[in-house]
Amino acid sequence: MPSLENLRKQAKLVLRWHCDRYYPVAAQIRMLLPRYKHMTDPEVLAHSFKLSDAQELVARQHGFESWQALKTGLSTMSDHAEHAPSKAVIIAAEPQLFVADIRASLGFFTQKLGFAIAFTYGEPPLYAQVKRDEARLNLKRVDGPVINPELRDREELLSAAVTVASAEELKRLFLEFQSANVTFFQALKKQPWGARNFIVKAPDGNLLLFAGPAN
Repeated sequence: MPSLENLRKQAKLVLRWHCDRYYPVAAQIRMLLPRYKHMTDPEVLAHSFKLSDAQELVARQHGFESWQALKTGLSTMSDHAEHAPSKAVIIAAEPQLFVADIRASLGFFTQKLGFAIAFTYGEPPLYAQVKRDEARLNLKRVDGPVINPELRDREELLSAAVTVASAEELKRLFLEFQSANVTFFQALKKQPWGARNFIVKAPDGNLLLFAGPAN
């Protein structure tokens, strides 16, 4: 467990990230603080956020309900436990897709796949993020192919994998994309290892796997 001083520094860093409108911190705030649960990333970053909120977030990261509970817990720990290094907590993973045109890619994800734009950066855009429910995909503009297209298709090199909770939801998602005239690299099918999935081929060639339980 880190020392109380280090935890104070973590809280101040979270507060600074919020003040700087650092988008990745919005996901942490929304996940760990229930009152922000139903806000979008821009709403989280525009909402009032004080040092006490940041301290509560840090406390919840370490398994405590409040900053006071964390301080009380620290005071009852042995010296060994207090100085032992803690294991970092990973709260999300966001695939990054390389694309030639951010605006065109945003159009594909919003008009064809039902995603919403979380944010864009630069003018013209150099970087962006799209989201749908709990899934988030980052888009980075590049001047040329990062992966050989023939190799990608031959080896089925995926750019992202997205999961749903049930086979029925996966079927509805496939039919939704089908009605939007999305290009499929692989149609909906049951795999030998027990999963059911399909693969969408995005305009830049990125292969997007959508998967769920077989039954």
